[in-house]
Amino acid sequence: MQEITEKISLLRKEKNAVILVHNYQLPEVQDIADFTGDSLELARLSQKLDCKVILFCGVHFMAETAKILNPGKIILIPDLHAGCPMADMITDQQLRREKEKHPGAAVVTYINSTAEVKALSDICCTSANGIKVVNSLGNEEIIFTPDKYLGSYVERQTKTKKFYLWSGYCPTHMVFSRADIEKLKRVHRTAEVLVHPECRIEVQEIADRICSTSQMISYAKDSKTSEFIICTEVGMLYPLQKENPDKKFIAGSPNAICPNMKLNSLEKILWALEDMKHEIHVDETIRKKALKAIEKMVAI
Repeated sequence: MQEITEKISLLRKEKNAVILVHNYQLPEVQDIADFTGDSLELARLSQKLDCKVILFCGVHFMAETAKILNPGKIILIPDLHAGCPMADMITDQQLRREKEKHPGAAVVTYINSTAEVKALSDICCTSANGIKVVNSLGNEEIIFTPDKYLGSYVERQTKTKKFYLWSGYCPTHMVFSRADIEKLKRVHRTAEVLVHPECRIEVQEIADRICSTSQMISYAKDSKTSEFIICTEVGMLYPLQKENPDKKFIAGSPNAICPNMKLNSLEKILWALEDMKHEIHVDETIRKKALKAIEKMVAI
């Protein structure tokens, strides 16, 4: 493994490449990152980088978003099969039909979506800023896509607007149940429950805090609590433990594993840099439309 990481370091310099890594990636992948973070952090950061190549270790929509924001840079992903089932739960044709049903509604689209869907949206959001995004809009009606659970959370927090929730979801976050978390709470009585808003409402209801992955890190660091039950993809436990070595983090479910996130490996990162593959391309007309929705989000 050391030989591979050394080769990656040399190629990174040779290719003028920066490696961006999402919080759900394998520990060894997180360790070779130039930067780690959630979707919002990495989207903002990608525009500030002085590099020729961005190697994005996450899933396809994340690399695609980086390309939308950075048309002049080469965007690579280690494995083209690293997709997002939630992003595939709505198409541009379906969103067009939904917009026709509710012509006065603003379309708020979760960053976990395709470029084509973003291009038809008024603004994007992430799990970290969904409430701020909706509150920034003057529209009284909101089409929220594709995640119905994040949308439901935002709806409960904003209250004054009418929401039309698309029926998408993250299969990985569906494995958490209220009964399992309550069982863990009986064992870890002082633990706080941190829940990602992609989880089902029944799990959100028993959370001490509903937050994005980056918010989990900052909350755990500032909290006086020493134990936490974490309800999101299990890869998140690694950066949490790394940032808070004196605290304990318990997986809300050991089965919360995103198979797509785990497709990226050190070997694939090495091959991607060696052969400059797999490059992400976005149609320019779609890119410009999607960019407007993302820029509105990033500006908030």
